[in-house]
Amino acid sequence: MVMPWTIFAFYKFLDLPQFERLRDPLLAFCEEEDICGSVLLASEGINGTVAGREDAIARFRGYLEADLGMGPIDGKFATSEKKPFRRTKVKLKSEIVHLGRPDLNPAAAPMGTYVEPVDWNRLIADPEVRVIDTRNDFEFQVGTFSRAENPHTEKFSDFPDYVNKALDPAKDRKVAMFCTGGIRCEKATALLKEKGFAEVYHLKGGILKYFEDVPEADSLWRGECFVFDDRVTVDQTLAPGRTECCRGCWNPIRPEDKLDPRYEEGVTCPACADKKSPERIAAARERERQRKLQIARQK
Repeated sequence: MVMPWTIFAFYKFLDLPQFERLRDPLLAFCEEEDICGSVLLASEGINGTVAGREDAIARFRGYLEADLGMGPIDGKFATSEKKPFRRTKVKLKSEIVHLGRPDLNPAAAPMGTYVEPVDWNRLIADPEVRVIDTRNDFEFQVGTFSRAENPHTEKFSDFPDYVNKALDPAKDRKVAMFCTGGIRCEKATALLKEKGFAEVYHLKGGILKYFEDVPEADSLWRGECFVFDDRVTVDQTLAPGRTECCRGCWNPIRPEDKLDPRYEEGVTCPACADKKSPERIAAARERERQRKLQIARQK
């Protein structure tokens, strides 16, 4: 019997002044344990989604916590019958989540108040609370919480502009934010606290932890949740969802979009075809070709 792959999504904000030195040993460990996926390292911490056999992922987590001295690291676990990532990457970055503020590390700066998933419904039902989805527009379109506002961002580094234009610390006394796994809203709360917002809250563990802890019958979530792996989306039971997305821009695809002459599987859709240069389209075609070759090899 072939054992399923265990997917481990995690992050931790901590002070890593010599993070560059961690790249090579971490990559070597992953390759030795046949762990695939991506890990980002920066002076503000670590962020990653990796997959491997269950025992290998347990050793990986222990390696981060003990051998690399990062201390306890929480994360989300899922399983996949097929290998979810093609290769292993460990990258050095200015930020583990790109807000455009490498100086704003939640490990050292004031940040918002964690809200446990079981308490989240009560908070966002309060009409005095502004509920902000810190994810990007295409993720919002796939699914979000009741009463959540869409910042209409294309990337997380657009979020500070949204805050400056749409939020006011003098008027918006209570702000609750959420994201997929917790990392974006954690840094976003540090941004709001820096700007003088009084009461700032964020969903502990993100949407995925909410799905784990809150029964679907009690859920205030609507739709599915976008995830950055081959599952594309998950439903509220954390099973792979039904939503299809363009792998060229990750916007949701409707059945009629596939009939549009601008649609090319894995390359473009009506939402992005006219925005891409010939070079980007060529690169997307090659990426899609390599993806299909990888799938064929696994059969």
